[in-house]
Amino acid sequence: MSGEEHAERHRRKLYGRRKGPALSARQEQLLETLLPKLTPQFQPGLDPRHYFQSPPPRGEADNSRSEFRVGGSVENESPPPGSLRSPTSPQGGGDVEIDDVWLEVGFGAGEHLHWQAVNHPRIGLIGAEPFVNGVAKLLSKIEDEPAPNIRLYMDDARDIISALPDASLGRVFVLFPDPWPKLRHHKRRFLQTEMLDQLARVMKPGAELRFGSDDAPLLEFTLEILMAHPSFKWMATRAADWHQRPADWPQTRYEAKQLHGIPAFLRFCRA
Repeated sequence: MSGEEHAERHRRKLYGRRKGPALSARQEQLLETLLPKLTPQFQPGLDPRHYFQSPPPRGEADNSRSEFRVGGSVENESPPPGSLRSPTSPQGGGDVEIDDVWLEVGFGAGEHLHWQAVNHPRIGLIGAEPFVNGVAKLLSKIEDEPAPNIRLYMDDARDIISALPDASLGRVFVLFPDPWPKLRHHKRRFLQTEMLDQLARVMKPGAELRFGSDDAPLLEFTLEILMAHPSFKWMATRAADWHQRPADWPQTRYEAKQLHGIPAFLRFCRA
């Protein structure tokens, strides 16, 4: 076994169970038919706006040029500035203009991700979620209310982040993650100093990192590492800011449950 394979096998697991109750026949079908259309093959160094072409690009890319496969052909070009026009996307119809790309880590049932996509049609939304039932619920939502600017990855968000080029994301969401309350599990929390270093690399200057939690110890832990990181600046201007959800931050089903306490909302910008 190579060193890389050994490291991968022992990489810290940041999520719990992968599947819950039995899926409906419709959900099973959507996982087989719709999910592959929305799942790109993430390629190191590729401008993430290209993942919103239809079908998503597959092939290999390196950091020196944007080389991607579309419909079996290979195109070589530098990622153009500004928006990128994509052909007809799954479940949407018509072209999609992508100006920027946002990433949501652990989107649950996808209520927030879908809302952002519908209300920001020129933003490409990439969502990572390993829980099968949550992905299935979002696929049902997309089939009922098309959002052609959504792409999904049913695995570890770190795979996406490691493949992204520098300064390629305009916003990152980490909303109500598992608090991993036991001390021996704190290493499983997604936002750690090492992860903030990686996010600082892939986020554009001025890009926003949004974090929400109803768990006071996790909130304290996250606020401490964010305040200590030189690449992130707290956007709060009033004492009440972190207790109030912005108008463009819709409530999720998990947040509404308030399983651990009163929700809090942190907004940090990439300095």
